[in-house]
Amino acid sequence: MKDFKDIQDDQIRIVGQNVERKPLSRGAWVAIIALVMIAISAAALLIAQQREAQTAELSAPEPALFEPIEKVEVVEQKWLGSNVAEEREGFTEIRDTIINDIPLRIFIPHNAEMSLHIGRMDKEDKEVVYVAQAADIRADNGGIVGAFVLKGEPRAWGLSKKGFCASINGVVTVGVAENSHLFEQATEEGGYFFRQYPLVSDGQLVENEPKGKSIRRAICDRQGEIFMIESGTAESFHDFAQALVDLGVDQAVYLVGSSAYGWAVDAEGNVHEFGEDNYYTGRHRMPKNTSYIVWRKQQQEFKM
Repeated sequence: MKDFKDIQDDQIRIVGQNVERKPLSRGAWVAIIALVMIAISAAALLIAQQREAQTAELSAPEPALFEPIEKVEVVEQKWLGSNVAEEREGFTEIRDTIINDIPLRIFIPHNAEMSLHIGRMDKEDKEVVYVAQAADIRADNGGIVGAFVLKGEPRAWGLSKKGFCASINGVVTVGVAENSHLFEQATEEGGYFFRQYPLVSDGQLVENEPKGKSIRRAICDRQGEIFMIESGTAESFHDFAQALVDLGVDQAVYLVGSSAYGWAVDAEGNVHEFGEDNYYTGRHRMPKNTSYIVWRKQQQEFKM
């Protein structure tokens, strides 16, 4: 045995018993790896939960003293119109409501079919249960603004407005699209088609360029129920469209508002007029291409 004195000042010597280390078994390594993976997964889950809680806390509205946030009650949507017997003659159900402090009058046609008309309407036509001005008129040449099909005959081809309404074989479709196959289908199958400002698309508000306030009208689709709406007060496009969204409307397209003339006939045969009948007041002559959306009684036999 060497003497410890042979160790230099800058050296160390380890004195002990040599121990032979056995390698870990495969099962032990698997267990260790599994425990590590579980620990990593638990840590990741904890971090994700903490981030989600922080995000929810940041996105949640903070309580305010002067402008408290009101809770909105979610109500199951049902059709607005009442149930009517099939044998009842066509008419327009009229309902009034208020959305966002905006008074709205809702016109719901029953046992009636939609079509379009160009030119002066006959107020003595007893088959008509609702009529309102549809497309706008061009200021330069008096033509119709936007694509327009009248009983299978194209009368205008413009695409300046993305909202559209079609009535083909008794089926009314309201929507928003730059191009719609319903224009061609209406042409081929003797249907009707026109374009107007879009207001609501798939339940979402659509902004429009025109500003200012006026009496607003629209044709709407709400869960497959088609009806027309008129504001009782002058409103902007934005506020009117927002009221339609809050009413639960899925699709909505504008109808000419302001003082544009029209009327509805209720179940008792009473006529409810709106706008100004310029044909009879003589204030100014209506353009020859003035168009109307018209609902007429369905042609069928009714039981007495």
